[in-house]
Amino acid sequence: MGFLKLFIGFLGDLYKNKFVIGQLTKRDYANRYLGSFLGFVWTIIQPVVMIFVLYFVFVYGFKAGVIRDTVPFIAYLTVGMLVWNVYSEGITNAANVFQEYSYLVKKINFRIAVLPVVKIFSSLITHGIFIVITVVVLLLSGVEFSWWWFQIFYYLFAMLIFLLGMGWITASLQVFVKDISQIINVLLQFGFWLTPIVWNFDLLPEKWQFIFKFNPAFYLVDGYRNSFIYHEGFWIYWQSGVYFWGITLVVLVIGVFLFRKLRSHFADVL
Repeated sequence: MGFLKLFIGFLGDLYKNKFVIGQLTKRDYANRYLGSFLGFVWTIIQPVVMIFVLYFVFVYGFKAGVIRDTVPFIAYLTVGMLVWNVYSEGITNAANVFQEYSYLVKKINFRIAVLPVVKIFSSLITHGIFIVITVVVLLLSGVEFSWWWFQIFYYLFAMLIFLLGMGWITASLQVFVKDISQIINVLLQFGFWLTPIVWNFDLLPEKWQFIFKFNPAFYLVDGYRNSFIYHEGFWIYWQSGVYFWGITLVVLVIGVFLFRKLRSHFADVL
């Protein structure tokens, strides 16, 4: 009950500070490309180039033409990259948020618990652009529009809750341990290849599949594909949902604990 009360209070803080969060989000996104000639166009260029490189390697190098049920590899890959892009960006950027906004951390009257949300929302702007690109790729690949596509909002909500917990953990630790960002980058490199983004999960022996289902990114990538490509409801894979939400709850609890335990020392270190 104590955790639930804290979380409800946090939602109240989000609402009270919605204008400030909105302004910080817009500024954070704009600052990424400050001084860049192409500006936000890099938001499109970077993921598209990554998809092209992976597509070329796996289709022309490894002869990966189609995946399950004759789904074109380009559609399978693009949806996977759609999820991984915002997932990895949200984790990476949130880790440095207390250092980046140290001037707000030192203000007594500002609820700094909402700062990771700024980084997550900033990542969502890129995600929205990437969704448009993904839809175009799917339609050109022969995947027909379906109302199931709107199911991604459930998985997006699930991702935001997980990223919030991770943001509190990594940002709180990063204040005291500067190597956290580097550790995150290394773990995400492993995570990319351990998540079925460029490979077919069904090829794994069944006895090993349950291990990969404990990877939160697996549930999200698989969920987006079930929505965009296979048109299947999230309740069908309830077991994976139990794994994901169980892990997410643990991450949230740890995040709240670390943040509350360490926040009184942030101003002294920053």
